[in-house]
Amino acid sequence: MQGWRGGTELDLGSPQQQATLAVLLLKAGAQTSKAQLIDAIWGARPPRAADGTIRTYLSRLRRILRGGEPESPIRTVAGGYMIPTGAVDLDTTHFADLVHRVHSRRPEDHEDNAVRLRDALALWRGTALAGVPGPFADAQRDRLSQLHAAAGEEVVAADVHMGRYATALADLALLIAANPLRERLRELQMLALYRSGRQADALEAYDRIRRHLARELGIDPGRELQQLHRRILTRVPGL
Repeated sequence: MQGWRGGTELDLGSPQQQATLAVLLLKAGAQTSKAQLIDAIWGARPPRAADGTIRTYLSRLRRILRGGEPESPIRTVAGGYMIPTGAVDLDTTHFADLVHRVHSRRPEDHEDNAVRLRDALALWRGTALAGVPGPFADAQRDRLSQLHAAAGEEVVAADVHMGRYATALADLALLIAANPLRERLRELQMLALYRSGRQADALEAYDRIRRHLARELGIDPGRELQQLHRRILTRVPGL
């Protein structure tokens, strides 16, 4: 987890202190009680001094975030704490805004949508909340990873639609390595390979995901993936 004031990176403290800040930031202006903060950071087994430790984290974070300003964005409210929406610029907020703009546009605007989605993906600097502990961070890390993967899928889908198969396949290699069980990525990979004149490679890509799903989850590929496999196998016109 990283933060800046102007061009200077802030020292956000220990992993647990960063977890405290992550809760307040990602709750999007909602009030969070001390008990909720303790549960979010340590789960069912908090340390005995958790109450005092939280107070220390909040005091340090207020000082760090305040800088030269008259007050910190961390506010004390009845029964808890909060950071008002908009008090701090978040990459996650900018990412969500860019993705929302794409979804508000016409789906057939492939070129513009791909540009906006690449701008959104450029905001990422590795794994979300890397090194931040606790049940809340774990859940948010998974949620944000899913959003990242979905945006990556949409970029690749636009590239495939526009015939940019080499670019799509290069991006797909990275996305599949990070999300090996995500079937939509395999569909796009198979389609890009087939449209590049590589039917055998497309069929081999299907065999790889089929074996992987059987080994990891004990299931067969989904209906859409199976249908695409049959269409590639029989060279359905228009595919």
